[in-house]
Amino acid sequence: MSSAAPSVAEALRHAAARLAAAGIADPVVDAELLAAFVLGVTRGGVQAASLRGDAVSADDVRHLEQLVERRATREPLQHITGVAPFRHLELRVGPGVFVPRPETEVVAQLAIDALRVAASEAPVAVDLGTGSGAIALAMATEVPHAQVFAAENSVDAFVWTKENFARVGAGNARLAFIDLEHAFPELDGTVAVVASNPPYVPDAAIPRDPEVRFFDPPAALYGGEDGLDVVRVLSRVGLRLAHPGGTIVIEHGEWQGEAIRGILAADGWRAAATHPDLTMRDRATTALRP
Repeated sequence: MSSAAPSVAEALRHAAARLAAAGIADPVVDAELLAAFVLGVTRGGVQAASLRGDAVSADDVRHLEQLVERRATREPLQHITGVAPFRHLELRVGPGVFVPRPETEVVAQLAIDALRVAASEAPVAVDLGTGSGAIALAMATEVPHAQVFAAENSVDAFVWTKENFARVGAGNARLAFIDLEHAFPELDGTVAVVASNPPYVPDAAIPRDPEVRFFDPPAALYGGEDGLDVVRVLSRVGLRLAHPGGTIVIEHGEWQGEAIRGILAADGWRAAATHPDLTMRDRATTALRP
């Protein structure tokens, strides 16, 4: 890039080309989001500036180039900007916490739908292993008459969870640092929805994406030999927490639906069903407590 301050469009072209060379799946999108972060505007604002032919300062160009080089090492975009969008929320994320994915928004929707139809003026929901707080805070803000409890047992993740609960400020959401197996005994038999995005990658599997392999915390990824160790715990804990007719919602990998339905059925859950995400890959399994 020349020493003269280029246009926004030129800066974006250089950034996207560098990211494409590094194997980034959506280099134009990432370039626009990094530029938006540098310029303090929205992605739409960057696109508009590019179309207008706006110039960008030399300092901003250097800043963008530094961030592009970080992204080219496959450091997650969300770690660089410090935020991850999730439904209508903007969550703070960074090293030590699992970055929420778009596919989990579908999982949250299943939990929200079940919570909205619960036969109670103040239904109770629990998010086990909440991580960034994504599912819990989505339920709390989108079903404001509900009472939502979230549990996390990773010290590194809990730092981010606390910050997100404070930022969102949902008065109907409670956060606890507690082991999942012993979470919220005071709620036994009262919960309408038990939701979780647990670690479900088999221990021997190697995630393809460097962003996942090198940056997501292993405790949020790996779930034992078949990836379902935590799911087995969730099934038992869910039965303890849920009231009759209550729903459990568990995120999982696209090939794990049948096995999870079997685990839930063997434990006594009823009507186990697996649901696809927006890419039509199996993503979550639900069941009802008898």
